[in-house]
Amino acid sequence: MSDAEWAVVRPLLPVPGWLRGRGGQPEACCHRAMLDAIRYLVDNGTKWRAMPADFPPWDRVYAFFRR
Repeated sequence: MSDAEWAVVRPLLPVPGWLRGRGGQPEACCHRAMLDAIRYLVDNGTKWRAMPADFPPWDRVYAFFRR
């Protein structure tokens, strides 16, 4: 994802609960890396568990996608 695309998409993402004072822990993975993983999945039609190791763990990406 280019910097220009990221500048457009970033304000549209949900704010994590820990930043709003609702408790919880900071996320271990960058939102930009999560979006790159989701875009890879959609573009290539792979399964969640078959994502390459270059991306964050599939279960964290899936949880981010579900939110």
